[in-house]
Amino acid sequence: MKCLALACSPRKGGNTALLAGRALEACREAGHETELLQLTDYNYSPCRACDNCFATGKCAVRDDAGIIFEKILSADRFIMAAPVFSMGICAQAKMLIDRSQQFWAARYVLNIPVGEKPDQARRGMFISCAGTTLPGVFDGTVRTARYFFKMLGIAPDAVLCYDGVDKKGEILKHQRAMDEVYRQAQALV
Repeated sequence: MKCLALACSPRKGGNTALLAGRALEACREAGHETELLQLTDYNYSPCRACDNCFATGKCAVRDDAGIIFEKILSADRFIMAAPVFSMGICAQAKMLIDRSQQFWAARYVLNIPVGEKPDQARRGMFISCAGTTLPGVFDGTVRTARYFFKMLGIAPDAVLCYDGVDKKGEILKHQRAMDEVYRQAQALV
């Protein structure tokens, strides 16, 4: 089984990336192939609203987003880890999610299946951290991530959110979070 984690923070080695790594550790220990993608390693543009995807089901923009989507669509299990910035999902993740419009158009306008694997259901989990503890801090982020998973034909088995975690590496002091992510990843595979 192929397990892919997408670390969306602009801060490499940040809290969400550490949690994504912890999830992949559980997958690896269960004997599965793993890969961690850091969005900051890729160059991709925002959606240009050209509507090419409504005619073809494909994005007209040729950049690294195509590489990222190819990896996501070929994975059996998908883990997305994205922090909250200004009460929403970080810009790097949102820009990629906006580019998933091609999958919405393929699925709902052109009736072309996206991401389905005939022999198994594609499953995943979403992980997020926020520096603030304001009520509703994860509402927009989780709603956006669920939409992204739906467009990719992936059922999110778990949504794990941790607030009050801001400084780089601070999540390592939260053993409950590290353990919970590990257990949920074990259940995922």
